Amino acid sequence: MPDPQALNLWLEVDGKRYQDGTTAKMIFDVATIISYLSNFMSLQPGDVISTGTPPGVGMGVKPEPVYLKAGQTMRLGIEGLGEQTQKVVQA
Repeated sequence: MPDPQALNLWLEVDGKRYQDGTTAKMIFDVATIISYLSNFMSLQPGDVISTGTPPGVGMGVKPEPVYLKAGQTMRLGIEGLGEQTQKVVQA
């Protein structure tokens, strides 16, 4: 990964793009987050660090919030890392 602070990331629900951002807008850069967490735990290859999400989450959609419903399909990706697709199921 040449520069973890220059990755595009996005999320679509049923083909509609709700989130489109970049890691350049993170409050703390990747190196700082890894350094900080390494003070408290041993990080291993494959560990996932949840850092938040770009603007566009459902509760912030105007004029009416948008929430996921059973049967919808989410597709998300991070440039250089890949994509994944998930189907929403009823809890």
